[in-house]
Amino acid sequence: MDNIDIRRVSLNDIDLLQKIGRQTFSETFSAGNTEENMKKYLVEGFSIEKLSTELKNKNSEFYFATIDNRVVGYLKLNFGQSQTELKDDKSLEIERIYVLKEFHGKSVGQLLYEQAMQIARQTNANYVWLGVWEENPRAINFYKKNGFDEFDKHVFKLGNDEQTDIMMKLHLK
Repeated sequence: MDNIDIRRVSLNDIDLLQKIGRQTFSETFSAGNTEENMKKYLVEGFSIEKLSTELKNKNSEFYFATIDNRVVGYLKLNFGQSQTELKDDKSLEIERIYVLKEFHGKSVGQLLYEQAMQIARQTNANYVWLGVWEENPRAINFYKKNGFDEFDKHVFKLGNDEQTDIMMKLHLK
């Protein structure tokens, strides 16, 4: 596999972030959701305004995975009060790890995950947590393989559809 580089996303990258976000989310979830709900989520969840707010938030970080300067995946992390749920200052939330379908199985997701774990150690987090759709066995297996355990469930709204996410946690201390 070509060299995969991981780099922090800046506000100047917002168009690339919107493009990779919409493409990977669509590739991952289109088959299991209505076109109407997908369209609504892709417009709202990846609007320039929303992404701009997220990029400016000092408690959130985005990273791109690139191969030959092509963005092939990305990672979003949340700290403290920016976490979607637990809001624990001693934890780190992996909100998103998404990789273009054509690069699945090529270690891109694993490298993004390792970036998250490195940051968790640097920030002295006690644990890392995330939510994953109960109908996404590929992701669930990925996190289980990396030592995560299920600890709760929560609702994720995709368009007008309320879905169940499995919440998973990995203790570091």
